[in-house]
Amino acid sequence: MPDKKKRSYLISTLGCRCPRCREGKLFINKVSISLKKNMAMRKNCPVCGQPTEKEPGFYYGTGYVSYALGVAISVSTFIAWYVLIGMSVHDNRFFYWMITNAVLLVGTQPWMMRISRSIWLSWFVKYDPDWKLHSLARGDIERIIPEQQMN
Repeated sequence: MPDKKKRSYLISTLGCRCPRCREGKLFINKVSISLKKNMAMRKNCPVCGQPTEKEPGFYYGTGYVSYALGVAISVSTFIAWYVLIGMSVHDNRFFYWMITNAVLLVGTQPWMMRISRSIWLSWFVKYDPDWKLHSLARGDIERIIPEQQMN
C-alpha cells in the first residue's frame, strides 16, 4: 500500500491538523461563530494520540500569535488599500480603510483563534514522519493534570 502524500507544515497548520502526524484534526467542529463550538478541541489526536494540551494554561500564549496575525492582516490590507485606492489627508479614505479593516478582523476572528492555537501547538510539538514506529515520549504527557485540563 503506497504512503499518502505528506502535508507540508503550512498546509497542516492552516488546516488545523496535528503537528506530530499532520493527519488528525485538532478541532471537533468546523469553524463557527459560536465560541464554545469553535474552540472545542480534541483531547488527543485521533490518528497518533498526541495530547493537544501539553500543560495547564498552555494556550494562553496564543494571544500573542493572534495579535501578530491581526497586525499582519492590518498591514496587508493597508498596503493593498494604499496601492489600489490610495490615501489622502483631504478626504476620508483612511477612515474607510479602518472600518473595512475592523470588519475584516471581526469576521476572521473565529478562524484566527483556531489558527493561532494550531500555530502555537506546532511550535511545541515536533513533526514525526515515522510516528507509527515511535511511541509518545514520557515528557510529552507527564505534565498534564486531568483536573486542570481545558481551563
